[in-house]
Amino acid sequence: MTVQITRDHTAEGTAGVLADVRRAFNTGRTRSLAWRSEQLRAVERMCDEREPEIAEALARDLGRSSFEAWLGDIGSTKAEAAFARKHLKKWVKPQRQGLPLAQLPGRAWVQFDPLGVVLVIGPWNYPFYLCMAPVVAAIAAGDGVVIKPSELAPATSALIARLVPEYLDSQVIRVVEGEASTTQELLAQGFDHVLFTGGTEIGRKIMAAAAPTLTPVTLELGGKSPVVVLADADLDVAARRIAWIKLLNSGQTCIAPDYVLADRAIAAQLAEKIVANLAEFRSAEADPSMRIVNERQFDRLVSLIGSTSGKVLTGGGSDRSALRIEPTVILDPAADDPVMSEEIFGPILPILTVDSAEAAVAFVTSRPKPLALYVFTESQRMARDLVDRMPSGGAVINHVAVHCLVPQLPFGGVGASGMGAYHGRWGFEALSHRRAVVARPTKMDLSLMYPPYTDRAIKLMRKVM
Repeated sequence: MTVQITRDHTAEGTAGVLADVRRAFNTGRTRSLAWRSEQLRAVERMCDEREPEIAEALARDLGRSSFEAWLGDIGSTKAEAAFARKHLKKWVKPQRQGLPLAQLPGRAWVQFDPLGVVLVIGPWNYPFYLCMAPVVAAIAAGDGVVIKPSELAPATSALIARLVPEYLDSQVIRVVEGEASTTQELLAQGFDHVLFTGGTEIGRKIMAAAAPTLTPVTLELGGKSPVVVLADADLDVAARRIAWIKLLNSGQTCIAPDYVLADRAIAAQLAEKIVANLAEFRSAEADPSMRIVNERQFDRLVSLIGSTSGKVLTGGGSDRSALRIEPTVILDPAADDPVMSEEIFGPILPILTVDSAEAAVAFVTSRPKPLALYVFTESQRMARDLVDRMPSGGAVINHVAVHCLVPQLPFGGVGASGMGAYHGRWGFEALSHRRAVVARPTKMDLSLMYPPYTDRAIKLMRKVM
């Protein structure tokens, strides 16, 4: 069953969805390993069998090529589901714990219970993967799920609403489409957890809306993820990797390189190589400019280019009628330029010259904590030192963004870039309740443990407890 909530529906409609899913969840149908494995395998099948339809929806919403659709949304979703399915039996196994002397004889363990019903609020930039990867975590944890896809990616939202009930258990996994008001209505109902992916400002609103019902939240937000390139870095490799990830999805990626801090000794050379790689990577396209999701984002990006005090080394052109912007590199904009004060989220790359690694550290740590940090250097010692000194949600040495595709690692932000993490076992645990359990026998029940306490009993208990 697909549930579509539009503006003319009332809050009772969204409440009905949550009530239905909670009622089905309370029967225990999601708890078994068999159910979880079956649903995870169904996500894998969905990705295999419906890849052309998913790619078509992503092309309509974002102008993506079929390969980028597979790389960014389809293949990554399938890999997440396959990894969870293969490791699920180990994840759900209770963890035995020791007991202090005063609690013996007995046994203790931590078990992972389903939280309940989870609300997944998806973004528009990777609208399939960033809806379905959290769903994978929820399924692995044995939760019920309500999915709210982004209304700013309408083709993908409609496709998710159609495919999910075809492949997954529609009693406990439901889709609600609608605008921002629908999200607020859902949040007011009191889910057991909310996982939101999107911008920091909306993240604040999500957290505020969840507060009245004391609903815990995982917020996957964004920020200005810096790339620090030292003088000893392999500039050819650095330029290729920075340019490649910056171009993915037209730069509309939360962990895209937002700006580069380059050592003065190599800054000009690095900028030249990045410009050359951007041109080469777009050379097979009839139009080297890149599609932006909507007019609001397009106007914001054009304004960032137009207001910069830096030197535009390449690009800068745009076509509003087609919502397309040329890949743009800006050298040495002022630190307080708009392009340096807000998350870019588009095909624009500022490169700032710094005099030393210390200057780079000072620049990054003076700003809100980013979602990711990238360091290019041939010195592993220096790389580790810089990673340790600059806080971020995640970090990569000598590459960009690849940590997101490692299911063994947690993915999440810190400070303004988010709270909580998921992927792999980390997602399973984030959407589970770690429950402490102690089991004691009844055969050994010492009377000295009960009042009235004798002096002897008090002395003994103070010694062993």
